[in-house]
Amino acid sequence: MASVETSLKEAMTSIEGSVGAALVDYTSGMALGTLGGGKDLDLAVAAAGNTDVIRAKTRTMEHLGLKEDIEDVLITLGGQYHLIRLLKSRGGNGLFLYLVLDKAKSNLAMARHQLKRIEAELEV
Repeated sequence: MASVETSLKEAMTSIEGSVGAALVDYTSGMALGTLGGGKDLDLAVAAAGNTDVIRAKTRTMEHLGLKEDIEDVLITLGGQYHLIRLLKSRGGNGLFLYLVLDKAKSNLAMARHQLKRIEAELEV
């Protein structure tokens, strides 16, 4: 099992094109850990904002009567992918991994696969 810090380092080093990564508590909107980012990517602000995305999607699914779990949410920008993966692992309830990728340097399918693997190894 991997710690939060180890998992974020793994995301940044093993997923090609990674710009920033965070583990976020979507009940509070707080980032429990961040790595990367920069002046153009404030991961604390992004964590809080993406909490609203998850809450809205969860609420919509409840209204529609959908009983399935959200695996991940993808937001595509001109030059970036923003990937949000809800944790299903033991102790991960209410948390998501957030990964920002440089669109020109990344492979989205591989990034999703790697993030799923990192989630499975993460111990919260």
